[in-house]
Amino acid sequence: MTDNISDKDKKDWLNFLNSTEKLENKDQKISILHKKFVEKSIDLHGYTLEEANKKMTDYIEECFANGINKINVITGKGLRSKNLNDPYQSSNLSILKFSVPNFIKNNTQLMSKIVSIDFEAVENPSMGNFDIYLKKKKQL
Repeated sequence: MTDNISDKDKKDWLNFLNSTEKLENKDQKISILHKKFVEKSIDLHGYTLEEANKKMTDYIEECFANGINKINVITGKGLRSKNLNDPYQSSNLSILKFSVPNFIKNNTQLMSKIVSIDFEAVENPSMGNFDIYLKKKKQL
């Protein structure tokens, strides 16, 4: 059976085994669909990248502490971003829609409080918002 596996597939499999990247837990996604949420929203229109990241850090901490389990983050689609005209800046990571979820994903302190981030919404060009699902705060 292994004779039919191409060298590329073998190489991809070895890369996968050696990768430190986490896989999405699809079971969590299914359980999220059937759950009732205590939800809050935040609108980041008009914030700079630094301001938006600081605001999101504080907001996630606050929501986690108060038992909120879903945050709807409104970033806009990035269509009017002045960064699109600057060839020396990333056209994706300088737009809040892409940079804020990336900042959160790379912040281990925030990710310890998060079940998942809806990256499908982030990648969807017709959406200017995404959801963050928070873990339940452990009672002492």
